[in-house]
Amino acid sequence: MQSVSRSEFLPRVKRLVVKVGSAVLTGPSGVLDVRRVSALAEQIDALVGSGRETVLVTSAAIGAGMAELGLDVRPTALPRLQAAASVGQSHLMEAYNRSFKKRGHHAAQILLTREDFDDRTRYLNVRNTINALFAMGAIPVINENDAVSVDEIRFGDNDLLSALVASLLGAELLILLTVVDGVLDSDGNVLPVVERVTDEIRSLDRGTKTARGTGGMGSKFDAALAATRAGQAVVIANGTSRRVLDRILDGKDVGTFFVPRPRKATSRKRWFAARTTRGTIHVDDGAKGALAERGKSLLPSGIVSVSGSFKKGDTVGIAGPDGRVFALGLVNLASDDLAAVCGMKSAQVRRVLGEGAYEEAVHRDNMLIQD
Repeated sequence: MQSVSRSEFLPRVKRLVVKVGSAVLTGPSGVLDVRRVSALAEQIDALVGSGRETVLVTSAAIGAGMAELGLDVRPTALPRLQAAASVGQSHLMEAYNRSFKKRGHHAAQILLTREDFDDRTRYLNVRNTINALFAMGAIPVINENDAVSVDEIRFGDNDLLSALVASLLGAELLILLTVVDGVLDSDGNVLPVVERVTDEIRSLDRGTKTARGTGGMGSKFDAALAATRAGQAVVIANGTSRRVLDRILDGKDVGTFFVPRPRKATSRKRWFAARTTRGTIHVDDGAKGALAERGKSLLPSGIVSVSGSFKKGDTVGIAGPDGRVFALGLVNLASDDLAAVCGMKSAQVRRVLGEGAYEEAVHRDNMLIQD
């Protein structure tokens, strides 16, 4: 049974993140379509005018740069991708600022990398900046800092970035605008509602992506999982459809609605879930049940093995016997120390690591259950 009704939930949304993909903003040749930028700005202006705090996460800097540089094919070499992003970002922001300014708003550019989410101080600074922009009536326009990123340039066409921004702000809704009408079932029909991102849902990813973007439906499923587990609803819809944002916020059956988890994660838990995962702790069935069902802390006695290299305070994944990560947490012990005490009782842990060693590998207050 659906736990949240979209017709009741969506009209009440007061804070949201809208992510627009490259294919929505550019034509087949990759040239930025300023008419589409203007139409999107008009819709966001209407949302802001209705009292909704709205952040725009935009792709298309590389596509816009390709057009400016006369490139017919998306580069594959990292320096050329970054060069295209550098040229295209200013062109893209100029189009947004022109469109918003004639409606009485300023477009406020924010360029982010994954490191901005890993560092707690930088994370909070980003949130404070966006809140200040809301107060000033400006429209935050966020993109990944492709010109300096390395791994991040393959982040998934900003899908996951938009989910992390939604989590950072405690937004109620994330809208992913693409060029398909939503998640399509095996017969090609739009699924109106997805309760959970299961393996069955993931099997509907046909592995296709546009020539101008780096994401596909798989990266949108990843984003939807990240957002819904933090308490945000998600809608995937066609950004080229007329007044699509207005119709979504009116609660109409537009696109695919992903139901949020009933309990919203705390700000701190949303932060460490947004960080880069540095390793994985593998636990037995008993430990998984204690964590997922009874809200207990993770003790070394329930740990089977450790993979990856991490230090105290890093974010790690916690996986059950099937290898699936079901929780994220801030770890109290470095990977080498934790590997040395796998399966040990507290008294044994103290003998190996010293009396001052933590009894909990991950405390329940620093753990976010994903399933």
